[in-house]
Amino acid sequence: MDDIDLPRPKGDAASKLATEDLSPYSQDELTERIALLETEIARVKAHRDKASAHRAAADALFGKSSQ
Repeated sequence: MDDIDLPRPKGDAASKLATEDLSPYSQDELTERIALLETEIARVKAHRDKASAHRAAADALFGKSSQ
């Protein structure tokens, strides 16, 4: 069985971040954290868009409609 067929583990990183206590962080640390998260969001969106374009190209090539 390929790794891609394995179920994803529960409790992904985003879920864990959402439950973290932010009270120990300073204003500067929170600002830095926001910047890091915004960079990660941009990276995930870019990957999603690339995967979507790849899927659309495959669907066009093989004549399948995308969903």
